[in-house]
Amino acid sequence: MGSETARETEVPKAKIPEIRYTKLFINGEFIDAVSGKTFETRDPRTGEVLAMVSEGDKDDIDRAVKAARHAFDHGQWPRLSGAERGRILRRLADLIDEHSDELGALETRDGGKLFLVSKLGEIPTCANTLRYFAGAADKIHGHTLKMAREMMGYTLKEPVGVVGAILPWNFPSIMFFSKASPALAAGCTVVVKPAEQTPLAALFYAHLAKQAGIPDGVLNVVTGYGPTAGAALASHMEVDKISFTGSTEVGRLIMEAAAKSNLKPVSLELGGKSPIIVFDDADVNVAAELATMAAFFNKGEICVAASRTLVQEGIYDDFVKACVEKAKAWKIGDPFDPTVNHGPQVDKVQFDRVLGFIQQGKKEGATLLTGGKPCEETGLHIEPTIFANVQDDMTIATEEIFGPVMSLFKFKTVEEAIERANKTRYGLAAGIVTKDLNTVNRVSRSLRAGAVWINCYFAFDNDAPFGGYKMSGFGKDSGLDSLHDYLNTKTVVTPLFDSPWL
Repeated sequence: MGSETARETEVPKAKIPEIRYTKLFINGEFIDAVSGKTFETRDPRTGEVLAMVSEGDKDDIDRAVKAARHAFDHGQWPRLSGAERGRILRRLADLIDEHSDELGALETRDGGKLFLVSKLGEIPTCANTLRYFAGAADKIHGHTLKMAREMMGYTLKEPVGVVGAILPWNFPSIMFFSKASPALAAGCTVVVKPAEQTPLAALFYAHLAKQAGIPDGVLNVVTGYGPTAGAALASHMEVDKISFTGSTEVGRLIMEAAAKSNLKPVSLELGGKSPIIVFDDADVNVAAELATMAAFFNKGEICVAASRTLVQEGIYDDFVKACVEKAKAWKIGDPFDPTVNHGPQVDKVQFDRVLGFIQQGKKEGATLLTGGKPCEETGLHIEPTIFANVQDDMTIATEEIFGPVMSLFKFKTVEEAIERANKTRYGLAAGIVTKDLNTVNRVSRSLRAGAVWINCYFAFDNDAPFGGYKMSGFGKDSGLDSLHDYLNTKTVVTPLFDSPWL
């Protein structure tokens, strides 16, 4: 691809990379799909075809799983010391840092993400995630057991085996390493199926993994479609665990496929309809800024987007006015422009889906305060959209939109806020904005969500377990809890020498 120039900014200019890696990565080599098929990946800014990517399916998943199985059963990776695995993972993290410009640009071109957010935020997060789990790789151990009988007992923590990781398109890099990092640190081998909308970064990471010294077969990447490659991975008899991030509907299918094959365990990080609750004592301007970011960041294409904004009646009118002003001030355009807040939706399917939800909101009687329509002649941009007078049973209040749409609700009491915030089949995250510590303690303990953020939002950290309640799934990404998701516990018992068991 030809080079392009980003607008002047305080950070280095974007170096638009040539797209070099478009084939499947299996057993340490880039290879064509068995069928020879390819599919398009497009730039959502322009609709331009960026590359033709190999379309893996069941045969290719078989090849990748076979390579991963052999690397686990007979290779060195699970048998290396934790310190040595950690050293290799840190080397991979260093390589990611060295290529942050190129990786950030790939994310922007493939998914419409803001370049500065990718380069300065998401790509460094990937490297730091690797370093976090690299530091844990030599600290995996079991426990000595206090047996009730005359026996000595202890537990061993062992890698589960071959892991299938199926990724979403909204945060392809972060999701790659939130799954691969703990799995690799634990000693597992991995087959990654990236989303068909955003396959390019995953293939680049495979290249860097080879450079870092990860042995052949330990990390494999098969690009392709969910109903073919993804389904084959979920149902494969030689895969020992599946980790999936995506929609609740697909999560059901993956869980069913895992159960029908070899009863492999699954970790599911699924949809959300997260509330942010703003109380009367909040600073209106600060709260509106937080709520706007929580709803519209990454074009609303984030599972924890605060798409339900509950505001106490005393500040409701002022808060609504402030949110509308901030939404109108958001700059929408080319995500390579450092002054832009908001790029295009990932593809035409998602673009049309979001607009469909907006039309449904108007049809069901919600009041459109701002936005609600496309805003660029080219690209897939949608204006930040705010609805008022939203009822709890409206479609825009119950369904995950995955786009820049905020629904506003007015409440009177703490009890009402808790009840309405929990009135959803999801339970991924929630936000609370208040200066009252008693309110914080009461509400945070009452919300049925896997993460609750107080006077902040998107407060992710490598040490903070992340995962949902209810239909938002189970299992954790991040934190040492997620490392243990990739380990089996084995109990070993030996009779004492003077025991009658001898």
